[in-house]
Amino acid sequence: MTIVEMMESIGAKARKGADALRDASGETRTRAIRAMAAKLRESAPAILAANAEDVAGATALVDRLRLDPQRLEGAAQSLEQVAGLPDLVGTDLARWTRPNGLDIARVRTPIGVIGMIYESRPNVTADAAAICVRSGNAVILRSGSDALRSSIAIHEAIAAGLVEAGLPADCVQIVPTASRDAVGLMLQGLDGAVDLIIPRGGAALVERVSREARVPTLGHLEGLCHTYVHGSADPGMAVAVVANAKMRRTSICGATETLLIDRAAAPALLPAIAAALDGCELRGDAESRALVPMKAAAESDWSTEYLAPILSIRVVADIGEAMAHIELYGTGHTEAIVAEDEAAAELFLNRVDSAIVMWNASTQFADGGEFGFGAEIGIATGKLHARGPVGPEQLMTFKYIVRGTGQQRP
Repeated sequence: MTIVEMMESIGAKARKGADALRDASGETRTRAIRAMAAKLRESAPAILAANAEDVAGATALVDRLRLDPQRLEGAAQSLEQVAGLPDLVGTDLARWTRPNGLDIARVRTPIGVIGMIYESRPNVTADAAAICVRSGNAVILRSGSDALRSSIAIHEAIAAGLVEAGLPADCVQIVPTASRDAVGLMLQGLDGAVDLIIPRGGAALVERVSREARVPTLGHLEGLCHTYVHGSADPGMAVAVVANAKMRRTSICGATETLLIDRAAAPALLPAIAAALDGCELRGDAESRALVPMKAAAESDWSTEYLAPILSIRVVADIGEAMAHIELYGTGHTEAIVAEDEAAAELFLNRVDSAIVMWNASTQFADGGEFGFGAEIGIATGKLHARGPVGPEQLMTFKYIVRGTGQQRP
C-alpha cells in the first residue's frame, strides 16, 4: 500500500468513526474514556519500554519526550477527569420561540474528524484521544518521529479501550509512519475526510500548516510567555512566582521566557529573583546587567522560545513600556503581571491581547488540566474559533434545529 492509499484509507475509516461517535450515547463515550484510562495503566510496561527507545534516540526536548510511571499515571488520571466532564453533544446553547410559533434551538454538535499533528509529547496521544471522544469527534493522530514508538504504544491502549466500550477502534487512529508526506496529505484534507487540523509544535510546523493547509486550522503557536513585575509587587510573591514560572518545567509552552521588571523595583528585587533562579542562564539588557551579573541579551532573545533554563530580562520604565514589549514580541499565548496595585493589574488584564492573561500567578498554570478541562489538545493562540486551552467544549460547533407546526413564510 502506498502512503497515499494508506492515508486515504485512514481518512475513510475516520469518517465512519465520527459517525459512530456522534450516534453513540454520552454514557458510551464516558465508558470508552474510562476504559482508555484503564488500558493505559495495564499497558504501562509496554509504553515505558517504547518510550525508553524514543528517549535513547533523542537529541533535544528530552524532558518533553520522557515518560515515567508517575507521568503515565498522570495521563491516566487526566483521562478520568475528561470522562467526568459533562457530555455536551446535542445539548442546547440557546432555545427560543418566535411569534409565528417556530421553536428554534442552537445545538452543540461535533466538528467531525480532527487531524492532530504534534511533536515530542507522547502524552498528547492520550489527551487528544480523550478530548475528541468526549466531544464526539474522530481523530487522526500524527506524532513526530521522535515520539512515534511511544505514541503508537499509547494508541494501542486507547484503541483497546474503545473496543471494550463497544466503539470502533477507528474513532482514534494514528499514522504509523514518520513520513512527512503523511502530513502533507492530512493538510490537503484526505479527500474531504478531515474537518479541522490542529498543529501542536514549533514554528516550522505551524508555518508549514499555515502555508499548505486546505482545511480549517486551529493554531498552537510558540509559547513566548512574559512575566511582568510591577513596581507595586510584593517582593516575596514576585520572587516565588517568577522562579516557578521559569523553572518548574522549562520545556513546556507555559514557561516564562522573558522577565520584565519596573525600573523602580529592579534594584531591590532583581538580585533576589536572580538568586532564586538557580541553574538558569540569564540574558539581560544593560540595566539588568548593571544590577546582576549576566550575559548580554541579543535582539533575537526577545523573540526566542527557549524551552530550556534560559531567561531574558529587561528593565522597563512602567506598565506602558511592558505592554508595548509584549505586543511587539509576544506570541499571544500567556502573559502575567505581579502587582499589588489593582488598577495596574486590571489595566494589564484588559489591555494585553493574549489567549491567557494572569495576575499574581505563575504562567505555568496555562494548562487545560489546571483550568478544569481534565486535559487539553493544545493552547490556541489565534482568535478563531477557540482561544486558550482547547478542551472538549472548544472542539464543538453548533447547528440550528427548527421545529414547526406547518408554518409557511408569507
